[in-house]
Amino acid sequence: MEHAIARACDLYDEARYRQRLGLAHQTHSFAQIAAVTLAELRLKIDASTGRTAYTDYVSCIEKYFLPYFAERRLEELSHTDIKEFELWRDRQMQRVPKTSTLMNFASAWNRLVAVAVERGYISERVPVPKLTTKGAKGKTRPGFSEDEIKTLLAYMETWQLGGTRDTEREIRKLLRDYVEMLLLTGMRHGTEAMGICWRHIEWHTDKGVRYLRIWVDGKTGGRWLIAKHRAVDVLKRLHARQTDIASVPFEDLFATRVPHKLFRISNGYQPVSLNGTFRRLMRDSELLKDDAGQTRTLYSLRHTYATLELLRNSTDIHTLSKQIGNSAAMIERHYSKLTATMAADRLA
Repeated sequence: MEHAIARACDLYDEARYRQRLGLAHQTHSFAQIAAVTLAELRLKIDASTGRTAYTDYVSCIEKYFLPYFAERRLEELSHTDIKEFELWRDRQMQRVPKTSTLMNFASAWNRLVAVAVERGYISERVPVPKLTTKGAKGKTRPGFSEDEIKTLLAYMETWQLGGTRDTEREIRKLLRDYVEMLLLTGMRHGTEAMGICWRHIEWHTDKGVRYLRIWVDGKTGGRWLIAKHRAVDVLKRLHARQTDIASVPFEDLFATRVPHKLFRISNGYQPVSLNGTFRRLMRDSELLKDDAGQTRTLYSLRHTYATLELLRNSTDIHTLSKQIGNSAAMIERHYSKLTATMAADRLA
């Protein structure tokens, strides 16, 4: 009984002490909080209700936060602990992370802290240190000039007919359509483009003019974008090769709300990625490197779309931000050299 009374007094004193500091009565390790956070993120990812950035948060927590902090207590971490973690993380990555990467880490960290507060594991009054968000300045993405785009489009017409196997030839044709669609919309390759189904496409009429409207859902959430009129030719080629919907007339295709994926070969298979085939195309067409020696990737098509919209079509930054799913501030930051050029006729 005496031992029980002493132990009860210790528990009471500890509880009062933690209450004064704004801490939860029961402590939780970093690993326990991380497990709850990961479970919530995966539920959102599986239900497709969360942003694709949530997958990046999961990676940050599993690959970096958990191995380093493990059984530490979130409320006991100091700024020194965070600085030491960031040095360890950079050594693990074997590079100095860019600002965009650090923003992902900071967002994942803030998410984890928010879960701890919501669950009552720590008080919102506890000053949990934040992660650094300023990293190495990213280089401008390599793009294509107008002449290079003309060369690429012409080259793909013949290149798509090559290949030693039937599947390879189909993948080449698919890549041609994929490349053209990225150039005609500015959508992100990967999650956004590969996630499009036929039912996500519809006609939009404004002032008697019919426009092609496509719903995409990716890194920054869902949005409608307007494709260039020439995108109809791309869709017709895709439709003609997909045998399971060949019986549906093209003009009826959008109204039918076909649930199948857009970018797939004739047997219905959608490649996991087209990055490797694109690199082969770049090497074959001798367009792999830009004038500065930077290697072009599928992202270069999105960068090219934004550049040409700003320069050739004089699209305003706000409209472009809605189309490509980036903030106006980000566009100004990355394309600041072009914004003055847009107004050359007024400035000269």
